[in-house]
Amino acid sequence: MSSEQTPTTPASAAADADARAEAAGPRPGRLTAAAALAALEGLALVVGGAWMLVEGLTGHPDDRTSAVTGGVTLIVLALLPLLAARGLIGRKGWSRGPAVITQIMALPVAYNMVCADSLAVPAGIVLGVVAVTALVLLVNPTTTQALGIRGPGSAEK
Repeated sequence: MSSEQTPTTPASAAADADARAEAAGPRPGRLTAAAALAALEGLALVVGGAWMLVEGLTGHPDDRTSAVTGGVTLIVLALLPLLAARGLIGRKGWSRGPAVITQIMALPVAYNMVCADSLAVPAGIVLGVVAVTALVLLVNPTTTQALGIRGPGSAEK
């Protein structure tokens, strides 16, 4: 029976993935930095969402429903970068897509914050720098190789 025909259990699949990660060497610093930036963005969304939710429930917002909905939405949106960060740390190839999507979604938010005439300008600058830095780290060939992502035309035959 060939290895392609051998049935695998979830435990053996996880062991195989761990063995591949160890064989590939240590996790590149770029991959760790990209995961840290994604986690930072996720945590910022959780904090912002919790703040909106608490203010909506205990404060005096103009529209309580909008404040609560906005807070819950931010907390749910935080799942995307947090899951991506976890996948990047675990060297899962699927995690780069959600991480890149998070950064692309952050760029227009950063632009709107920079264009605002308020205290949001410095936060917008920081968000823009973090998003661009994370994008550069995520498309870096070292990161791509560490995640086991092959380019077009390089499939095994």
